[in-house]
Amino acid sequence: MFAIEKPLPRPNEDSAPYWEAAQRGELRMQRCGECGHVRFPPSLLCARCLSRQHEWVKLSGRGTVFSWIVVHQSQHPAFNTDTPYNVTIVELDEGPRLHTNLVDCPNDEIRIGMPVEVVFDKINDEVTLPKFRPTR
Repeated sequence: MFAIEKPLPRPNEDSAPYWEAAQRGELRMQRCGECGHVRFPPSLLCARCLSRQHEWVKLSGRGTVFSWIVVHQSQHPAFNTDTPYNVTIVELDEGPRLHTNLVDCPNDEIRIGMPVEVVFDKINDEVTLPKFRPTR
């Protein structure tokens, strides 16, 4: 049987520390060395103060549902068997918002403001995806 593989992230020089941390079961993002702003996606300059100084810090992995949709008709054939599935924006306690999926929760129970925590979905030896589940 012919199977279409799902598209996966391709880490680059800027994003590699994020994906390497996910493989270890950690959620890490850049924090500005000047103003302390935690930013995502990774970038050369801080959007708040334009500093080039930054460090990769481990985050709590906790946040809340900022928004979500339920996809009933996939836009890529590799996701056809997953429908319906959610695409969720989680606002992390540290500030950044992350596009992800909410797992271990029926789609009709997702609510704005729902507290969530990160879990890691190991896809293969190179890619582990951070996803979220309701806080227990």
